[in-house]
Amino acid sequence: MQLQGSATARALLRLFGWRVAFAGLPARQGVVIVYPHTSNWDFVVGVLAKWSVGIPVAFWGKDRLFRLPVFGWWLRRLGGIPVDRGVARGIVEPMARRLLDAAAADRFLWRALSPEGTRRRTAAWRSGFYHVAVKANVPLALVYFDYRDKVVGVDRFLRLSGDAAADMAAIARELGHRRGLRPERAGPIRLETR
Repeated sequence: MQLQGSATARALLRLFGWRVAFAGLPARQGVVIVYPHTSNWDFVVGVLAKWSVGIPVAFWGKDRLFRLPVFGWWLRRLGGIPVDRGVARGIVEPMARRLLDAAAADRFLWRALSPEGTRRRTAAWRSGFYHVAVKANVPLALVYFDYRDKVVGVDRFLRLSGDAAADMAAIARELGHRRGLRPERAGPIRLETR
């Protein structure tokens, strides 16, 4: 599936030396994970990349960011969806249901997040994305910010098997060598255990 993007966003990315590797989407519904997330600049580059390829993807973000008066309104306008990370499994069932409903109605619906959940180094990834993609049986887009090569990659997709160890090993093979702005902050590619 090809999309129409913004020439202005592509020009801005080029001005700063960035490019987007994008060859289309494998389906009209899916989950996007972004790795590594080590800097606030990731958000700026990510929004420009989103606009440059024309993906109307919404993203999950920390609910406290949406409480800030003007900033919260702006995040919602960009496609942000606040998530209370203190509520275990609060997003998985409703999001999987939305993706299944979208597939049944042939509606476009992609949701994005950073599984690290923060710009600081974490011990493991939050697992919500994994459970949503498996329950809804949708592709997982492995989007990366590689500051070494100045590329945003939207060109790797997986169908998760439900075997978390095998799936995470496949994700690590695709994303493990990508270099964030602050590589020391990139968390290991493994799911948290609770």
